[in-house]
Amino acid sequence: MATVNLGSIKFKWKGTYNGATAYTVDDVVEYNGSSYICILASTGNLPTNATYFEQMSQKGTDGTNGTDGTDLTTTLTTQGDIVYRDASGLARLGAGTSGQVLQTNGTGANPSWNTVSSDFVKLYDYTNFGGSSVTSFDINGYFNDSLYRHYRVIISDVYTPSSSTSSEPIMRFKVSNSDVTTSNYHWSFDEAHVGGHHQRSNQNDTQISQMQGTWSTYGSTEDTQHFDILFFNPTTTGTNSKMISWNGAWRQTSGTGYLGATQGTAMLRTTSALTGFSFRMNANPAFYYRITIYGMKY
Repeated sequence: MATVNLGSIKFKWKGTYNGATAYTVDDVVEYNGSSYICILASTGNLPTNATYFEQMSQKGTDGTNGTDGTDLTTTLTTQGDIVYRDASGLARLGAGTSGQVLQTNGTGANPSWNTVSSDFVKLYDYTNFGGSSVTSFDINGYFNDSLYRHYRVIISDVYTPSSSTSSEPIMRFKVSNSDVTTSNYHWSFDEAHVGGHHQRSNQNDTQISQMQGTWSTYGSTEDTQHFDILFFNPTTTGTNSKMISWNGAWRQTSGTGYLGATQGTAMLRTTSALTGFSFRMNANPAFYYRITIYGMKY
């Protein structure tokens, strides 16, 4: 009986391609993540040579750490990046600025970083209790009427370690970061305290000379003054006056004053935008304080 050589009747898996191996028809190898079948016996011909091999399956695109999928290492380039799907595929969204949050813009739109919207925003906060006392402090650069209509400034826990100083709190406005010292301030206040009542006002002054009555301190953190000040449109240049109003409170642990409260208002006649203010005591004692500034949006 005649003998018929049917040859290979199934694929033969040969593993990773080796250039020294003689491959015959129907041998299957792996090369660079893809698989190839031999169609013509040879040795030393790469599986990518179409004369000797045909590709059976193609490797996917490597992702992070060599896993199959999209290569995110080429998409995400900077710490803080995130990936999202845009209209055509995966895309990079670079990190936003500090304090921003990720916002969805709905179906069919890309996400974005945005600043949290609030009508009452803290702009500055500082406590001067950890270091040396000061004789004055300056605030600059927090007024921006394009974002905020008014500003609330809370100056609290004002006290001096001096045991023999009687003083009055004083404020000046700043234009171009410098104190305005011309005689263009008008101010008035009304104070009630244990044991009496005090009223005072002045026009054409060089400063807001008194935000509370004369205040004697006795070197205790309980001998304190507090101010809640509202600035109205400080950078608007279309008006001839810049105004504030304030509520004040003080406590004194010695003497006859004990407890008092003040309401006052002041203005500076100017069309210039205010950039800030300074705060001190008229007798220039060293003091400690806390301050917080809030912007109030339109």
